[in-house]
Amino acid sequence: MGPARWAPWAFLAPVVVYLVAFYAYPLYRNIDLSLRHYTVRSFVQGGAPFSGLDNYRTVLDDPTFAPALAHTVVFTVVSLFFQFAIGLALAVFFNRHFPLSGTLRALFLVPWLLPLIVSASTWSWMLNSDAGIVNSALGWVGIDPVNWLTAPDWALVSVIIANVWIGIPFNLVVLYSGLQVIPGEVYEAAALDGAGGAQQFWRITFPLLRPVSAITLLLGLVYTLKVFDLIWIMTKGGPVDSSTTFATWSYRLGFGNLLPEFGPGAAVGNLLILMALAFGLLYIRIQRRQVAA
Repeated sequence: MGPARWAPWAFLAPVVVYLVAFYAYPLYRNIDLSLRHYTVRSFVQGGAPFSGLDNYRTVLDDPTFAPALAHTVVFTVVSLFFQFAIGLALAVFFNRHFPLSGTLRALFLVPWLLPLIVSASTWSWMLNSDAGIVNSALGWVGIDPVNWLTAPDWALVSVIIANVWIGIPFNLVVLYSGLQVIPGEVYEAAALDGAGGAQQFWRITFPLLRPVSAITLLLGLVYTLKVFDLIWIMTKGGPVDSSTTFATWSYRLGFGNLLPEFGPGAAVGNLLILMALAFGLLYIRIQRRQVAA
């Protein structure tokens, strides 16, 4: 085999090394962790006994499992809905190209550009029960203060609000890019036929944005499922597990206790991976049906 035939493999090698080092091996280690009974000593020195699916049984029997699953689903679905709906509305709004639209669109990217620790800390301050600006604003209109981060009924709502704020710019950018591809002649023809703004949106904009919307929702789904730092900084999954998701529960099991439970923590992480994989396969299947149609 001559040098010319080796060239494609040489270009491919860095990608393969990257995927193996940062994806395949960590995934293998996580699966291994979930199938063995690890202690701190065996985690460092090795020799952890094989336990099969015991860690998964421990997780499924844990009282935290059902609430964590429900919180993960609610956090993901509600965040995706509002991120997409508000992002789409803003994309359609900015697609009109009015004066200063570019500047305002750039300002909307700020939440996406900020480090998550900064965003989470800012929201923690804003939603503080005693000195938060949100409760101060509510007091100005005669509404009693809300314990956003310390009341079980409001903790999950608080982290959802913060996550929606962070995710709107991503949806805005992607959907706005999709709108640029739609020919203006289509709207002109629809206007000549007497179609109003609402009819143009539902019969032209929304259907033609379907491929872009699908990938936007899929990427948002995968990202939102694994959100950890935002929730951990704001509520640490509390109070009383009222905002615990699979991501925060996995971390707390593996690293948040004096006696870490590496196996169950890895098992929860793998369940989270399976959820993301299932939705990814569902997206691929839907896309194939649309292409076939």
